[in-house]
Amino acid sequence: MSAVEISLWVVVMLVAIAIIFDFMNGFHDAANSIATVVSTGVLKPQHAVLFAAFFNFIAIFVFHLSVAAMIGKGIVDPGVIDHHIVFGALVGAVVWNFITWYYGIPSSSSHALIGGIVGATIAKAGVSALIAGGILKTVLFIFVSPLLGYLLGSLMMVIVAWIFRRTTPGSVDKWFRRLQLVSAGAYSLGHGGNDAQKTIGIIWMLLIASGHVAATAAEPPLWVIVICYSAIAAGTMFGGWRIVKTMGQKITKLKPVGGFCAESGGAMTLFFATALGIPVSTTHTITGAIVGVGSTQRASAVRWGVAGNIVWAWILTIPAAAFVAAISYWVSLQLFA
Repeated sequence: MSAVEISLWVVVMLVAIAIIFDFMNGFHDAANSIATVVSTGVLKPQHAVLFAAFFNFIAIFVFHLSVAAMIGKGIVDPGVIDHHIVFGALVGAVVWNFITWYYGIPSSSSHALIGGIVGATIAKAGVSALIAGGILKTVLFIFVSPLLGYLLGSLMMVIVAWIFRRTTPGSVDKWFRRLQLVSAGAYSLGHGGNDAQKTIGIIWMLLIASGHVAATAAEPPLWVIVICYSAIAAGTMFGGWRIVKTMGQKITKLKPVGGFCAESGGAMTLFFATALGIPVSTTHTITGAIVGVGSTQRASAVRWGVAGNIVWAWILTIPAAAFVAAISYWVSLQLFA
């Protein structure tokens, strides 16, 4: 087999792993899109996953590829990237996603991927190959996205409570059972728009490194975009029921009005971050919004112990994925040298 054929085979294999990661991302993060709408009883689980998957996919027509460009060119020096780094990054992210999914911990697939890229890059070229601006923006939004979700979710709850202060609880529940379909659709749109682009970005990175796409190209090939949005939608259709229970039941009890406010706050945060081209965690965002809604009722309405365990998973995600990715980079050198 020639060097060109070996190179093409490795590229095809890594693209396949990236698509599997994208599917797992949708599977893992499906709970973030549908937890509130399921826990409030507005949609049955089987209907909710189809609803969310549809909006995941049509995000392809709504958002520019700013997040994909950040992942592909804004985290590490593109000149350092090779197939060993991409292999390490993907394996690191997939392993961490599987561990957190198995234990029902709503961690961040986004930050697992970024941690994987960082860990594999450091293993090859050291910290000098990292792009400080992109890393800082991403790390900053680990804190900004849940805080913004918290603020917007709680603000929405206060505004809605004031507007409907003279309306009977039954009427409020009836109205927001309908309105929650709008907010759930908007959140799923934001979820697809931000998360699918992360996989688009790493495949774009791989294609540039292997010489199949020019480094000056404004966008990746259309087939990459379509496959990644399709994969995340398919993953969402299969759902992540372990995490639905944590997100929709264990943090705080939600009614349709609370679900609407949490989803609306989360959707606005995702739209804002995607417009800036910053890869954020949909898990962080919706968790912050749910906690914000719960805290407007009373502090005891939020199960802070559960929320605290989730925060620890957030903190550990990037270093844990980076560690696995560094080991995987070494394994790749042995396999594909």
